[in-house]
Amino acid sequence: MKSPCIDICAFDRRTGWCRGCGRTVPEIRAWKKAQPHQLRKISADLPRRLSKLEKSNASHEQNEARD
Repeated sequence: MKSPCIDICAFDRRTGWCRGCGRTVPEIRAWKKAQPHQLRKISADLPRRLSKLEKSNASHEQNEARD
């Protein structure tokens, strides 16, 4: 399975998820050696993670604009 990396490697401190692909550092490191079922499980969760990060960023930006 192809890596979901989009070369935007910045990690959210609260969740540990990459803001580009949604994976954690351990998931990124293990990607090439992981079993297909593990890759499918991680891949299936990435849209939810990225959506959560996006909502968190939008909320943070709104709070900064108020200050």
